[in-house]
Amino acid sequence: MRSHENEPFVVNREVKAVIVPAGTEVNLKPGQSGYITQALGGSFTVYMEGNLFRISGEDADAIGKEPVKPPELPPNATENDVRELAWAQMRTCYDPEIPINIVDLGLVYDCTVQPNEDGTRTIEVRLTLTAPGCGMGDILVDDVKDKIERIPTVKEARVELTFEPPWNQSMMSEEARLQTGMYY
Repeated sequence: MRSHENEPFVVNREVKAVIVPAGTEVNLKPGQSGYITQALGGSFTVYMEGNLFRISGEDADAIGKEPVKPPELPPNATENDVRELAWAQMRTCYDPEIPINIVDLGLVYDCTVQPNEDGTRTIEVRLTLTAPGCGMGDILVDDVKDKIERIPTVKEARVELTFEPPWNQSMMSEEARLQTGMYY
């Protein structure tokens, strides 16, 4: 997705948004205007009236952008195909304050796929936050759950937030450390 940094927009329909970093959900009203500060992973972080808000990719049309298309699986997909797509979906989840996806940040500890008797799948994810007091924890968990449950055949995503072991910068990918200037 190309950068939309500081691109102006006007809300063209009522849309749900989340205040960053508080995590409180609000409705933005038509006619309100602001600037897109980050457009990553299909969601948008926007600056309006002195606050940052996160708008989901499905609601991108409310700010004049293309809505995000759902993920697709090949016919006869295996559990491994589903796991790979789950990891790809999690790479579209971003901390709204840090322009790096949660996988490269090292926040995802585990992702397992369980086949169900009815041909569906259940995916279990364990993840953490960069700081235990982060107000975006529930929002990030919901984002991961929502994006994984969009995968065809996935019946349920169970996302557990844990702080054991505590996150540290050495868990970041080399690319993420280079991007943030955190070398170890």
